[in-house]
Amino acid sequence: MATPNSTINQKSSSSSGREARLSLILPLVIGLWSWLFYVAIQPEEPKLCGSGGGPPVTASRIRLRDGRFLAYSERGVDKELAKFKIVFCHGFGSSRLDGLRPPHDLVEELGAYIVGYDRAGYGESDPNPRRSPKSEALDIQELADALELGSRFYLIGFSLGGYAVWGSIKYIPGRLAGATLLAPVVNYHWPGFPKNLITEAYNKQHLGDQWALRIAYYAPWLLNWWMKQSWLPTSTVISGKVHLPNRWDSQVRDQAVSNGIAQKRFKLATQQGIHESYYRDMMVMFGKWEFDPMDLLEPPFPVHLWHGDEDGLVPVTLQRFIASRLKWIEYHELSMTGHYLSAVPGLGDVVLKTLLVSS
Repeated sequence: MATPNSTINQKSSSSSGREARLSLILPLVIGLWSWLFYVAIQPEEPKLCGSGGGPPVTASRIRLRDGRFLAYSERGVDKELAKFKIVFCHGFGSSRLDGLRPPHDLVEELGAYIVGYDRAGYGESDPNPRRSPKSEALDIQELADALELGSRFYLIGFSLGGYAVWGSIKYIPGRLAGATLLAPVVNYHWPGFPKNLITEAYNKQHLGDQWALRIAYYAPWLLNWWMKQSWLPTSTVISGKVHLPNRWDSQVRDQAVSNGIAQKRFKLATQQGIHESYYRDMMVMFGKWEFDPMDLLEPPFPVHLWHGDEDGLVPVTLQRFIASRLKWIEYHELSMTGHYLSAVPGLGDVVLKTLLVSS
């Protein structure tokens, strides 16, 4: 017959056994879950152009000091005859084939040579997992040296490609003869912005874009996984659903979708993988910077900034503030104009003339 004490001892022993088993199982469950999550957030390996299973190499390319290949495309007058030599940095979701398209007559009249290049991870340029504004500036410098553009050249950056221009003003100012920023994307964490101004502009963004910006800044290691979850709020820019208040912008986007150009651009831009092109762009542009562009000293060359007052991607209020802080910037605000400045008829001519004549 069991005594009260023996019953208590049995229950205590049973409870201790369950706790012991739980203490063994729980770490295993946590470890397995952590491993599965780690695997889930890892990006796919990029498919390098020219490698087994990767896209073919069709572009002219140079080999950089670190072994990466950088693809480029030339247009305009012959380099040896050119009076002005210009490097163009493409925007988000674009490639070396995009950019200003001034009439050939104007290019010949000015004596301009223009080279566009695929930023790291885009098109046919090898990815750079350590990409930054500084690395972009150094890539541009190496491209200029490899193509023998001389001691100084001009630089134009559109949209997100503007970070390459800011990086070049910071790290290779002695190599530039002039620079132009076209609707440059901003980082909402640049310290120079007043808190009330940046908060107001940030809150006007779509919820999905707000979350994409947060993840890119606070948890870039999570961005690849986050952007692929249809049940989470993600970037409307990538999905192609971003609201564009400017009528011309909307027409340009809709036409590009209907005629297949948008899909062709996406395929070319991301052919080595979306992580090292689109997502790396987001991590670099909206992540932690080594410097604040609003702290830059006046460079020894003219800098122009063009922005539309109906830009639905980059708030014009922030561009106005940057121009007010950096008195040396020639700010050109375009009335009733949106973000896609390179698609505005005749504007490319004006931008090119203004940059080259001013210097």
